[in-house]
Amino acid sequence: MLRRDVAATDFIPFARLAEKLGFDDVWVVEDLGFWGGVAQAAAIASATERIRVGLGILPVAARNVAYAAMELSTLAELFPGRVTVGIGHGLPEWIQQVNAWPRSPLTLFDEYTAALGKLLRGEAVTTEGCYVSLDNVALEHPPTVLPPLLGGVRGPKSMEVVAKNLSGAILAEPAATQYVGATRGMLGGQAHLVAFEFANVDDDLEAAYEEVRTLLAGVGDPALAAHINPLPFAEELRELRASHSSTASFADAMPAEWLDALSLIGSASKVRAHIDDLIDAGADTVVMIPTTAERPLESLHALSSALQR
Repeated sequence: MLRRDVAATDFIPFARLAEKLGFDDVWVVEDLGFWGGVAQAAAIASATERIRVGLGILPVAARNVAYAAMELSTLAELFPGRVTVGIGHGLPEWIQQVNAWPRSPLTLFDEYTAALGKLLRGEAVTTEGCYVSLDNVALEHPPTVLPPLLGGVRGPKSMEVVAKNLSGAILAEPAATQYVGATRGMLGGQAHLVAFEFANVDDDLEAAYEEVRTLLAGVGDPALAAHINPLPFAEELRELRASHSSTASFADAMPAEWLDALSLIGSASKVRAHIDDLIDAGADTVVMIPTTAERPLESLHALSSALQR
């Protein structure tokens, strides 16, 4: 993953090095106030030859579905077979900041994903929903190769929409093996499942633990319940969080085995074994998120050491 806080001047060197090192995908992030996802994807795909580009995650409330279809169709036609699209509700606080949070996020997501799929398949769409209204709208140039459309969502009702309208799902970080397995069971074998994971390949395990603790400090928040519920230590984690007044002190108190379960961390062989466990649990794509935005090319070199079995 190209982290959101990496400088724009590093986008192309990062993507080219990822391709050279043998990664299959580069994933880009669209978070409020940072870089635009479609622009990042276009720049990276045009500067590379083989590597696929993943968009994670475009919030449905931020774009009219017809214009989103135009952007995505253009990307897919320019770079056939090299674009994967992640769409979701978006974080409520960000969508509320731009006054776009709907009364029923689930209804919007359902209407939007149904219409987007039809548009990208070249259908003329007429629909009058609560949030999505189209009057005989069609793409003049639908993509020759349909890009996979994946839902970046958490809750079971949103996953039902994914199963109905989309090609698969993206599980945001942290995505432990149990969470991956539970989602695979929910979606079935045909869905494409992507797992985002904080990753730090470092033989100095204690240093790696300290770096990932900060990133996992919010794991006890209720919003991440879907990530935690399948874990064997879910209740212990909740009890530990309740006993700490701050996320920082909670993170400091998390035992090492929890950090191991919630991130890709340690030596190259240890990280590779964890990736294999995620694949065995049902993940089709494992996205490694560098734990720091500093020296992004160095991070890529370190992470690439875990590519080989």
